[in-house]
Amino acid sequence: MDKMQYIENRTFDEIHVGDSAQISRTLKLEDISLFAVSSGDVNPVHLDTEYAQASRFHEVIAHGMWGGALISAVLGTELPGPGTIYLNQSLSFKKPVGVGDTITAQVTVREMVEETKRIFLDCECIDQEGDSVITGEAEVIAPEKKVRRPRAVLPEIHLHERGARYRKIIEATKNLPPIRTAVVHPCDERSLRGAIEAHIQGLIEPILVGPEVKIRQSANEANIDIAAFEIVDVLHSHAAAKRAVALVREGRADALMKGALHTDEVMSAVLDHQEGLRTERRISHVFGFDAPTYPKPLLITDAAINIAPSLEEKRDIVQNAIDLAHAIGIIEPKVAILSAIETVSSKLSSTIDAAALCKMADRGQIIGGLIDGPLAFDNAISPQAAKAKGISSLVAGVADILVAPDLEAGNMIAKQLSYLGGADSAGIVLGARVPIMLTSRADGVLSRLASAALARLYIHWRQEAGS
Repeated sequence: MDKMQYIENRTFDEIHVGDSAQISRTLKLEDISLFAVSSGDVNPVHLDTEYAQASRFHEVIAHGMWGGALISAVLGTELPGPGTIYLNQSLSFKKPVGVGDTITAQVTVREMVEETKRIFLDCECIDQEGDSVITGEAEVIAPEKKVRRPRAVLPEIHLHERGARYRKIIEATKNLPPIRTAVVHPCDERSLRGAIEAHIQGLIEPILVGPEVKIRQSANEANIDIAAFEIVDVLHSHAAAKRAVALVREGRADALMKGALHTDEVMSAVLDHQEGLRTERRISHVFGFDAPTYPKPLLITDAAINIAPSLEEKRDIVQNAIDLAHAIGIIEPKVAILSAIETVSSKLSSTIDAAALCKMADRGQIIGGLIDGPLAFDNAISPQAAKAKGISSLVAGVADILVAPDLEAGNMIAKQLSYLGGADSAGIVLGARVPIMLTSRADGVLSRLASAALARLYIHWRQEAGS
C-alpha cells in the first residue's frame, strides 16, 4: 500500500551492478489512441483496422515508442527513480506488440561511473510469451539526494472521436434517396454551407427560400457555388418561412431546414391553423446527442418547443421521440421520464405525470418503447447511481431517451451537455406533416448534416411504416 501511495528513488550510493526493476502493462486499444493523440503519429498501421489487416502485421499494433515509454517509466519511477537525468537511449525493435499483449519492461544496471554518477543499464521489453519485443541500453545520471514523494494521481482520460456516432447515422442513409428540402432563409455562411454540404453528402435536394440578393451575397462572401440550386425569392425571413411551408403543402418539399432566422419565425408558419403543417399529433423537438461519456446516442425532448406541456401533450412528445429512435435503428428504445426524484409525490407534479405516462404505455396509449419514471437524471443515465438507489428497472441507467418535465429543464440539460460535457447535438422537430431540421444558428456543418440525416431516416421509416 505504501509503495502505491509514494514514489521513492534509489540514490547512486544505494545502487549496485546487477540491480534491476520492472513494470508490466497490458496494451489496450485506448493506449494506442492516446499515444497517437499525444505524439501526433497517426500512421494507419496503428489506428486503421482495415489497413492494418492488409499490412505485414495483419493487425493493429502499438507504436514502437510505446514500449520505449515503458522503459522510461521504469527509469523515472523505479530505478533510479525521481531525480534521474536521462542522457542516452538505444533501442532495437524485435517484434510487434498487439492489443491484449502484456509487456514487461525491465532495466538492469550493467556499469556505474563514480566520478560522474553515470549509470549504464541494459533494457528489455518481454511479452507474455517470453519473447523479447525491444532490447537496448540506457545511460542516466543517478540522483545523489533521497527523494520520497506522494505518487501523482493521474487524471481520468476519456477518448472520444468527435462526431463518430453522427457519421454512422449519416452512413446509414447512403442507400436512401435525398429528401427535397426547403431551406428557410439561408442568408449566412453557416446555414448556407450546411445545406450545400448536406446536398454534397446526398442527404437533401435543397430549395433555397429567402431574399435572393442576400442569399447570393452570402454565397459569394463564403465562396460557395449555388448555381445549381433553385432559389425562391421572397422579401424577408417571415415571408421565407411562410413560403417554405407552402412548398410542403404544394408537394414540392418533403422537409424543412431552418436557416439564419429565429425559431419562432419558422414555427409560427408551421403552426398556422389555416396554412401551416399541423397534424393530430403534438409538435415537439428532439435533440440527438453524441456525448463523450455516454456509450450510445442519447435523445432528449422537449427542449425547444413546448414550454409547460400537459399530460396529453407529453404523451405525444414521448411518442415522437420513440418514433425517431425507431427510425435510427433502436428497436425498443428505453425511455426515462425525468423529475427531480425517483418516487411519486403529490408535491411534485412531474412525478405524477411520469407515473401516468408509464400507465399510458401499459394501456397501449404509447407504443414502441420501454418507459419508466419518475427517474432523476443520474438514475436515468448511470447504472451505478441506479444501483446505489436500489432501483430495479430495464430503463434506469441505460436510457436511450430522456423526457424532460418542461422546456426549461430540457433546455438546461441540453446546453449543459453541450457546453460542459463536450457533447455534439443535432435537432429535429416531429409531429408536423414533415420533419423540420431545427438547428441553432451557432451550430456547425456536422450538426446540420446530422440533423439532415435524422430527417432522412425518419422519412424513410415513416414510408416503410406506411404512415
